[in-house]
Amino acid sequence: MKADSKIPTIPIFGIRVSKIDMAATVDYLTEAVVTREPHQVITANPIMVMAALNDPAYMNIMKSAELVVPDGTGVVWAAKYCNEPVVERVAGFDLLHELLRQGERYQWRIYLLGSTPEVIQETAKRLQLQYPGVTIAGYRDGFFGPEADEEVIREIVSKQPDLLFVARGADSQEPWIGKYKTRLGIPVMMGVGGSFDIISGKSRRAPKAFQKLRLEWMYRLLKEPTRYKRMLALPKFVLKVVREKDNVTKVEQNAGIH
Repeated sequence: MKADSKIPTIPIFGIRVSKIDMAATVDYLTEAVVTREPHQVITANPIMVMAALNDPAYMNIMKSAELVVPDGTGVVWAAKYCNEPVVERVAGFDLLHELLRQGERYQWRIYLLGSTPEVIQETAKRLQLQYPGVTIAGYRDGFFGPEADEEVIREIVSKQPDLLFVARGADSQEPWIGKYKTRLGIPVMMGVGGSFDIISGKSRRAPKAFQKLRLEWMYRLLKEPTRYKRMLALPKFVLKVVREKDNVTKVEQNAGIH
């Protein structure tokens, strides 16, 4: 089942991005847990969109996801600029916590995958304390290669989770989930990037002032200057949207950059 079959979406260069707000997103994913239908959730930002435009395989992953939410401020801006605004930004970090709050009501089981052994262990500990109504059914660090995929899949499936959060970086977590989501069969599978680092206390989220001004990307860049090469995708994305405004929201869009 694709997201666009049940909820309103806007195609951003062919990637269907959800237009609904956080509360409706949580309701939609709650239904997925109830019906046990596997859903890959992608928290889209401009860097990921530009990566998809450069890589047909990554574009296919983005297009085949059951739900793509507008995480990045740039994606929210692009939708509004093209006169197809989304209700609000649905940040992946916030969605993770909203799903866990919902999980307390329904006693959901959670599996955490990714980051370092120290970070994942501390993340599991803190989330269990913060959300005692959910069950942290299992966790594993993200330092494993393709040769260990079968073992990891068996481990996760054996725990029968309702939610799977994967923190391995957007370049690897989305392809990994996309490749194995059918075999995993988990209702909600979502890549969460650096969320475990923040939850564990290893790093800090941008202060509220940066969040309100939609400048979380600038805060991350100030804290981690080595990210500047990745951040170059942001002005490229803006320029591409401005130049191709009439084509951005076409249902069928060539994946190449012009």
